[in-house]
Amino acid sequence: MTHLTAITNQNYIVENKAGANSVIGTQEVVRAAPDGNTLLCAALSALAVNVALVRNLPYDPLKDLTLIGGVSMTNHVLMVKAGSPIKTLGEFIAYAKKNPGKISVAHSTTTVQVQIASLEKLAGIQLLPVPYKGVPGTITDVIGGVLDATLLDHGNALAQVRGGMMRALAVTSLKRNPVSPEWPAISETLPGYDFSSWIALVGPAGMPREMVSRLSDAVERALKQKELVEHYASTGTVPLIMDPDELHSFMHSEIGKWVRLAREANIQAE
Repeated sequence: MTHLTAITNQNYIVENKAGANSVIGTQEVVRAAPDGNTLLCAALSALAVNVALVRNLPYDPLKDLTLIGGVSMTNHVLMVKAGSPIKTLGEFIAYAKKNPGKISVAHSTTTVQVQIASLEKLAGIQLLPVPYKGVPGTITDVIGGVLDATLLDHGNALAQVRGGMMRALAVTSLKRNPVSPEWPAISETLPGYDFSSWIALVGPAGMPREMVSRLSDAVERALKQKELVEHYASTGTVPLIMDPDELHSFMHSEIGKWVRLAREANIQAE
């Protein structure tokens, strides 16, 4: 937010509102006055996935929020321990076909659970998904040999690979992440596999168009600054530059994708 402050000459106070898979914080913004003083920097869970996975969701991301612009994009990475005999995604799939239901893969969120289910469907394999309460436990148990694999956010994946503790097999985004171009995309083996993790800036519905345009332009300028680009790269993240109209089309597509995938994976809204 410091980069945005420098451009707009307006101070921003970051307040984390956790709970109910981002529903609580999102609702607070939905109910706020559309004066630009209350904004939401939200991930795809609040802006797309919840439509598919939260029963009776009390807001519509496309109708109850003003879309301002994209912020960042990253992906998950399929990981095994450094000493695993599995060295590529192709070997992972081949081993899974020979050992149906025996390769344990951890997930600590429903979004990763859906990614595992889609991997199974496209590869024609049966894995053993294992739920965890958080990412640290999955890392410890893969390294310790309790688990065969997990899907990590790109930042954690980079740290584990650089530390020599884990091996990256492939990324979940449609294309390779420019931060780690040596890691192939799952889609190179399984066409159509595409799970990017993204963040966007939104506000309450009804914000004046002029205000939205001014904020959107400021966010784009901030995302092009070298210092911010380099900071993002350190965590395996790239800027997501989208104006309000582009963000609307993108979110509409993402919502439809997650509704379809949740249905195909037989994951019921809770």
